[in-house]
Amino acid sequence: MEYVLNRGGKPKVDAIPAPPADPTSLTECFDGVFKHEVDNTTSIYRLVDQALDEKDWATWNFMQWFVQEQIEEETLAQNLIDKLKIAGGDRATDESLFTLDKALQEAPNDVPLAQDATGNNP
Repeated sequence: MEYVLNRGGKPKVDAIPAPPADPTSLTECFDGVFKHEVDNTTSIYRLVDQALDEKDWATWNFMQWFVQEQIEEETLAQNLIDKLKIAGGDRATDESLFTLDKALQEAPNDVPLAQDATGNNP
């Protein structure tokens, strides 16, 4: 919203839909995370396409950080699915889920922020 305001626009926030029902399995949960990221990517691409169609190069450039971030997010979500499969999927033992949990706990958690992005550091 800050970007839209800085560019002279008026942001509009529509109603946020209710979250989906709780997943019934770990596989459904992890697949839902991946689908969510793919949906985010699709929405970002629509904005990039609109900026390109309108020759709004500032917005097109601004959106490149989000494009790059979604590549990383989809990869992370797919890696989670792969790790769950290795752990045994929905038939994973308590021990393998504990090991998966420890591996996820040790994963880096340094998320870059959009406002820190530059042309040299998208």
